Amino acid sequence: MDKIDKPLDAWRDELTPEQFHICRLGGTERAFSGEYYATRTPGIYQCACCQAPLFDSDTKYDSGSGWPSYFQPVSNEAVRELEDSSHGMQRIEVRCARCDAHLGHVFPDGPRPTGLRYCINSASLTLVPKTDPA
Repeated sequence: MDKIDKPLDAWRDELTPEQFHICRLGGTERAFSGEYYATRTPGIYQCACCQAPLFDSDTKYDSGSGWPSYFQPVSNEAVRELEDSSHGMQRIEVRCARCDAHLGHVFPDGPRPTGLRYCINSASLTLVPKTDPA
């Protein structure tokens, strides 16, 4: 998949104010406020900015954190992980590998089989429901 690199003004024109704040400026939505934190619809969660597939609903679980949580991305190539020492904390930031959108953070307190919790902002995602085979 080709990388996408656009100026901030182009992203601002394409995204909602909340998506722009979270995806392009590294913001965070309030816990329990996002569209997908409690969603159980089967499907693929894509990047809200570039539609790259990021997470499968089969890996989603209720972490109790108030944000959609997944124990792994759809592939190792789907996301990038970066050290984040902002806000006086040491965390690992998760970004879309295709367009560099800020998605959330990953923590080492998730369920098996990976032990990881990808804690992702709903505003950085769009859900494409799985269709039943005819």
